[in-house]
Amino acid sequence: MGSVKKEKVIRTGVNTRVIHHKENFSKETGSVMPPIFPTSTFVHGNEGGFDYTRSGNPNFRILESVLSDLEECQFACVFSSGVAAITAIVSSLKAGDLILCEENLYGCTVRLFEQVFNSFGLKTLWVDFTKSNFKEVIAKHKPALIWIESPTNPLLKIIDIEAICNFSNKMQIPVVVDNTFATPLLQRPLKLGATLSLTSTTKYINGHSDALGGAICTESTAWKEKLNFAQKALGLNPSPFDCWLINRGIKTLPLRLERQINNASKIANQLAENPVIKFVRYPFRNDHPQCKLAKKQMTLGGAIVTAALNTSQAKTFSFCKSLRFFKMAESLGGIESLVCHPATMTHASVSKETKLKIGITDSLIRLSVGCENIEDLIADLNQALESIS
Repeated sequence: MGSVKKEKVIRTGVNTRVIHHKENFSKETGSVMPPIFPTSTFVHGNEGGFDYTRSGNPNFRILESVLSDLEECQFACVFSSGVAAITAIVSSLKAGDLILCEENLYGCTVRLFEQVFNSFGLKTLWVDFTKSNFKEVIAKHKPALIWIESPTNPLLKIIDIEAICNFSNKMQIPVVVDNTFATPLLQRPLKLGATLSLTSTTKYINGHSDALGGAICTESTAWKEKLNFAQKALGLNPSPFDCWLINRGIKTLPLRLERQINNASKIANQLAENPVIKFVRYPFRNDHPQCKLAKKQMTLGGAIVTAALNTSQAKTFSFCKSLRFFKMAESLGGIESLVCHPATMTHASVSKETKLKIGITDSLIRLSVGCENIEDLIADLNQALESIS
C-alpha cells in the first residue's frame, strides 16, 4: 500500500485567525459574518447537537472556537460575565476547601469569595505572591485551588505564573490565572503551566463597552466538562447577541491593543515626570518592581496605567472629574479612555484596612488607555493635573 499523504497545516497569524475563524454556521447562505441565533430551543436531532440555549448555542460555539484558537488551547467555555466565569470555577469546590489567593485581586472577585461563597463553607487565604515564600505557604496549606491575576487589578503587580505552576502542578493543585488585563495576545497562562485561563470578555476581547461576557480556557477535558455543567446547571450562559457582539469585537483586538499599548506607555512616561504624581506603575517601565519578570512573561506592557497623586481624596476626585477624554467610570479595555478611583469604585467592597495594607489608597487612580490621539490624551491629563496643583 502507498503511504497516505498528510495535509500540510499552515499556521496563520493572529490577525488572520481572529477574522477568518473555523466555525461560523454560514455555509448554507454564504454569509460573510456569522448570524445571530436568538432561539431558546432547538428541534431534537439537529446536526449541531443543540437542544436548549442554556446548554449551548451556535453563537457560543463560534466564540469558544475563536477564543481557544487565540489562546492556542483545546477548550474554551463562555459565560454571561467575568463574575459568572468565576462562579463556574468555584462551584466545582466543596465546603471546607481552601482557595489560596493573591492579596490584590479584582474587587468583585474578593466580594464573591468573602461575602458569597464564604457562607457556603469555602475558605480563602490571601498572600502576596510576589514574595519568595509562596512555596512554603502552598506546601503548608495545600489549597484546593490557587487564584492569581497578573498584572493585578489595580496595582499591576506581576506574578511569576510559571514558578507557581511548576510547584503547584507537582502537588496536583489547579491554578487559575485571571488574564483579563493581558489578554492572550500579551500572555499565555496555559503555556506557563496554568490549569485555567480566565478573562472578562467584557473588557479588551470585546473592546467596545457594549456587551458583558466571560470565558475560561483550558487544556483539561475534566475541567471542560465541569465548566459546561456549571454553565447549564447554574444558568451562567451568555446571550447569543452578546456572543455575537464579542466575536465581532475580537476581530479588531490586535489593532486596538497595539494602539492602546502605544498610548499607555507614552502616558506612563509622561506622568512619571509630573511633580503632582507620587508614583506610576506600568509593567514595562524600569521602575516597576517586577519589570524584569514582566518582560520575560509578557510580550508588551499592556494598556493600563496606575498612578498615585500627591493629593487628598477630594483633590484626586477633582482630578478625575476634570478630565475630558478619560471618563470616570468602572470597567476597562474599551476603545475609549477611562479613569477609575479603585478605593471607592472597583474595590469599594474591600475593607479599608485591607486596602491600606495592600496599597489601594485614596490617592490611587487607574487609567484604562484607549485609542484616541495620544496628543489629546496627554493634554487632557496635563490640564487636569494643573487644575489641582
